[in-house]
Amino acid sequence: MAEGSVAVVTGAAGGIGLAAAHRFASLGMRVCIADIDTVGLARVKAQLANVARGGEADVLTVTTNVADIAAVRALRDAAHEAFGDVSLLMNNAAIARGGGPYTHYDQWRKLMDVNFGGVLNGVQVFAPDMIGRATPSLIINVGSKQGITNPPGNAAYSVSKAAVKTLTEQLAHELRQNDRSNVTAHLLIPGWTFTNLTSPTPAANGAKPDGAWTADQVVDAMMAGIAAGDFYILCPDNETTPEMDRRRIQWAMGDLVENRPAMSRWDARFKSAFAAFMKSK
Repeated sequence: MAEGSVAVVTGAAGGIGLAAAHRFASLGMRVCIADIDTVGLARVKAQLANVARGGEADVLTVTTNVADIAAVRALRDAAHEAFGDVSLLMNNAAIARGGGPYTHYDQWRKLMDVNFGGVLNGVQVFAPDMIGRATPSLIINVGSKQGITNPPGNAAYSVSKAAVKTLTEQLAHELRQNDRSNVTAHLLIPGWTFTNLTSPTPAANGAKPDGAWTADQVVDAMMAGIAAGDFYILCPDNETTPEMDRRRIQWAMGDLVENRPAMSRWDARFKSAFAAFMKSK
């Protein structure tokens, strides 16, 4: 993240994407922010220009539908033309409205095209050029705990984020095996974060719930994780401690190892066993 290097962030008109772009700009990076929300991009460009070392000249906005690989190629070309080689790609764009296993097929397709297809498109389009660069580069894909612990309620979202996890793991392995690569991959796993994605209809007073983190707190954790060389950057929140996260993930993986029913954490027959497991040491 050297001063003058180039960061591309998708889904950057708000939330974690905007917070990350703001941080990158404040570090002296030139930032290319992409979003399908043209009005939102125009609104936040001035915010970023106020902190960028080169002002507005160091901020590029590109309206992009990440589900369309041609649009992602156009994003890459615009970033290269304006700033040169990309040092950091953050595939963050996502939507939340999905569906259950046998409901809302059209919403499923749209969500998968954005949440997984958008990440895949970003990797496919940007990674080959980044691999050839002599200087260290980063690809950060934004996942979710829902793609790991798989809670009920929005199967489409959990499936999309599970796919992002697997893709990013495979990407990290491939990059390690490539002698030409100075690129590292990282999976950012936010906890409960107060954004326009998780809270499309905020509380009446617009206040952040006490249990949620802000997007800036997630970016703080992301920066610390990258500095430490972490692949999995697992974020707690004000309700969920790191130990609680670890235990929940262990239980989820235990369904397979112990041959329990799928998603046993939410099965009444295992309520007492799960509670005891969370309290155990």
